[in-house]
Amino acid sequence: MQIADKVVLITGASEGIGAACAAAFGRRGAQLSLAARSEDKLKQAASEAGTKDTLIVAGDVTSGEDRKRIVERTLERFGRIDILINNAGVGLYAPSWEAPFDQLRSMMEVNFFAAVAMTQLVVPQMKRQGGGCIVNVSSIAGQIALPWFTLYSSSKYALGAFTRGLRMELKHDNIHAIEVCPGYVKTRFQDHVLAGAPPEGVRKARRFAITAETCAEAIARGVERNRRVVVTPRSGILLIALSRAFPALMDWQLARMYHKLKSNG
Repeated sequence: MQIADKVVLITGASEGIGAACAAAFGRRGAQLSLAARSEDKLKQAASEAGTKDTLIVAGDVTSGEDRKRIVERTLERFGRIDILINNAGVGLYAPSWEAPFDQLRSMMEVNFFAAVAMTQLVVPQMKRQGGGCIVNVSSIAGQIALPWFTLYSSSKYALGAFTRGLRMELKHDNIHAIEVCPGYVKTRFQDHVLAGAPPEGVRKARRFAITAETCAEAIARGVERNRRVVVTPRSGILLIALSRAFPALMDWQLARMYHKLKSNG
């Protein structure tokens, strides 16, 4: 899909991958609608994107009223939505067997249910206009269960299954769905987790992380090339392939790593 002149709605657009996507798509000539909870941060992201007619809508994607308002204001301004990027997400590091259930529900509301609900609001419009693209920002943790991040992985597995099924459901409507699987990205993601904290070894791995800008460029290229799945960095493809070819070995290695990280943390 060519991005120039397309209307792109991005959730979680105030910082990190979302803000970087605003800049990447803006450089390609897109018209932007940016949504997140912080209006001040949205204004900054819009300014950095450098587009002339960017719409910002402050709202919480876990709120049905806010979701509806975000979509309605986008359609009022631009008359269409060509690309929806469901980027809003939150982490949870607490062990799965003792994580507070209310926090698990909160994470699922952001990482999965909000993306499904936004998609349900936007797809009818995409059908009327003859096509579109849904981009769901998942994670490599949605391809490989990470034991220090089990419940987060679960939410991203759910998002990945939704994306794959959605793509098949909407194929004949000219609506494409893309699953994005970033690895470790240099953002403030870990500052916003609902519970727990990453083991120290995971924090140290930040030096190997990609930037949000690198991730956003991969997403934009994925849209342009109609990719089914975008994995970034590309080294993640090898990790996913190994986990599928040698699942027992990967389980053993990740369990070993997890207990080593716990003992060092």
